[in-house]
Amino acid sequence: MPSDDLFDEIATDLAPRGAHAGAMFGKRALKAHGKAFACLQADLLAFRLGGGTPAHAEALALPGAELFDPSGKHRPFKDWVAIPVAHAHAWPHYAETALDSLAN
Repeated sequence: MPSDDLFDEIATDLAPRGAHAGAMFGKRALKAHGKAFACLQADLLAFRLGGGTPAHAEALALPGAELFDPSGKHRPFKDWVAIPVAHAHAWPHYAETALDSLAN
């Protein structure tokens, strides 16, 4: 399934919890409470998991995962992890985790 379709499914699933699709840096993003918590960049979905948290370390350990660098200028966001579509089965879990972290 294409990344855009997976993104749309996650957005629909999280809508009852106040999440909605929007934009961040010209890319598709998921937002809630006025903050972005996920951002789609090509075949990567990045999640704001909080640097130093167990979820951040777990996500970063996935093969191909990396710190999210939306500009491509080697200035990654340390709280965000970009997970490749090869691990799309894990995207809903990390989307929920990132959404949950907004409440804290």
